[in-house]
Amino acid sequence: MTIMNDHNTELATLGGGCFWCLEAVFDQVVGVKNVVSGYAGGISKHPSYQEVCSGNTGHAEVVQITFDPLTLSYRDLLEIFFSIHDPTTLNRQGNDIGTQYRSVIFFHNEEQRSIADRVIREIEAKNIWPNPVVTEVVEYTDFYPAEEYHQEYYQHNQYQPYCQVVIAPKLAKFRKQYLNMIKQPAGKPGSR
Repeated sequence: MTIMNDHNTELATLGGGCFWCLEAVFDQVVGVKNVVSGYAGGISKHPSYQEVCSGNTGHAEVVQITFDPLTLSYRDLLEIFFSIHDPTTLNRQGNDIGTQYRSVIFFHNEEQRSIADRVIREIEAKNIWPNPVVTEVVEYTDFYPAEEYHQEYYQHNQYQPYCQVVIAPKLAKFRKQYLNMIKQPAGKPGSR
């Protein structure tokens, strides 16, 4: 069973540090229809960025990805996810520290939970990381879109220092590792 957003899309909700980083990468993946930065996994309804940053709401910064499962599998999404953040640091990604930056997969159904558990086991068996994976696999309950200025942040702020120092290297790593999964610019031969 899959959660379909419309007749041919599915949802994935992932947290792996700052949502700006995840959004910038997943926006470029073939089969991804939409990426929304937001908050999930907390105790309050409709939290603000400031409330989430306080660490008191329990929310994680996440992206909610609408994708075409006939073009891009949930497993492929997770493999990209694990390649663009460190799933072994508890409540931290680089200099971003706090529970809102935890590594977390909010599964929408049992199939997604099973795939997430399997991918984590495979990563651990390959000894890719020197420390154990601490990524939480948690049932999805709700999602609150972040404020408008957080949406498409990298696209609108590419030359800001954070974007240059943190996001641009993640994008370069993704592009190098997943060349065949990058969307072609509109109007180019073979574009989607």
